[in-house]
Amino acid sequence: MDKIQNAANYVSDTVKGATSTASKETNKQVAKDGNADFTTRASAAKDAVGDKFDETKHNTSADVNKESFKH
Repeated sequence: MDKIQNAANYVSDTVKGATSTASKETNKQVAKDGNADFTTRASAAKDAVGDKFDETKHNTSADVNKESFKH
């Protein structure tokens, strides 16, 4: 039963990691946009940093779960 739970957690964390990656990339583009006002760019830069943290957290968790259900 643990292997099934670990597999489900792996899939969930992989999806969450991909979502964070997409959000990070979008926020990076907004932060670089010279046509956006400073407040928008600063907020997007801050959000990109948070998304990177979430991306790393979810991808690490996915890797741990993947190893758990493989053994």
